[in-house]
Amino acid sequence: MRSKARESAFKVIFASEFAEDNECRRAVYRAAELNDEEKDYADKLVSLVAEHRAELSAVLDKHAIGFSERRMFPVDRSILLMALAEIFYVNDVPSVVSIDEAVGLVKKYSTEKSAGFVNGVLAAVIAGDKNEHID
Repeated sequence: MRSKARESAFKVIFASEFAEDNECRRAVYRAAELNDEEKDYADKLVSLVAEHRAELSAVLDKHAIGFSERRMFPVDRSILLMALAEIFYVNDVPSVVSIDEAVGLVKKYSTEKSAGFVNGVLAAVIAGDKNEHID
């Protein structure tokens, strides 16, 4: 159930790289045929990324060695930001689920090399910063 919500949230986060547009959000949710619970979860992820963007970006920069956030493919960056928001701020989802879902989305929307990159960055976060509190 949350997989569709995550995919929709990713699409909205990705689109926001270029422009904020609530009609885009509604269109993405409508196309994915999200129910109200899925819409709420997708909205939660989108809001968490927007609210904590600076902290999440700092975590990415710390763990994506030699590859600053601004140099990442927008697809990869959007998925990483969403996964990090879920890992740090959604307590009822195990980190391994967030990583698995992120890697699945990257495989679908990016490259095979990106899948390894995303997996590595998120695994490094889990091994390090997950136990630290970020604000």
